[in-house]
Amino acid sequence: MPHIPVPSEVPGIRGLMASKPASGRRLSELAEQLLRGDSPLSVAERELIAAYVSHGNGTRYCTGSHTAAAAHAYGGDYALVEAVQKDPATAPVDARLRALLTIAEKVRADARDVTENEIAAARAAGADDESIHDTVLIAAAFCMFNRYVDGLGAVTPDDHDVYDRIGATLVAQGYLPQGIG
Repeated sequence: MPHIPVPSEVPGIRGLMASKPASGRRLSELAEQLLRGDSPLSVAERELIAAYVSHGNGTRYCTGSHTAAAAHAYGGDYALVEAVQKDPATAPVDARLRALLTIAEKVRADARDVTENEIAAARAAGADDESIHDTVLIAAAFCMFNRYVDGLGAVTPDDHDVYDRIGATLVAQGYLPQGIG
């Protein structure tokens, strides 16, 4: 149950943003830029990083919606996303993405623990500086989004189908609510 009044029919972060539209618009624009803007990382990779960070933070709403979005972006491959969340070291992803997920995990847990070793490993695996930058920014932003959702007790559905629909919509339409552009 949310700690503040939100539109009861709107789950997760969207309900919280609807309670404060000016900041909600900015947060939507940030998510759109990070997950759909120009980047050497694919939409699927960026959604996977968001799902991985949200899962690590234990934020059920964000984990559900971004797991579904990543799965839809990977052609419906929920097993891949769940394998990454379980253990990126054994998940069926390439070495570049695996190295970027290592950086994302360090940012999630304590960003001060990211060292030149992780950066060098990502570069050696084929990541360029922009990919590293985008990974760190997505991981950091999703820590904020996760804390926003959990800190205000956002409406969190239990139904997998709700998240599947949210994920499909995010992949098809992005993060800007209708009328914002």
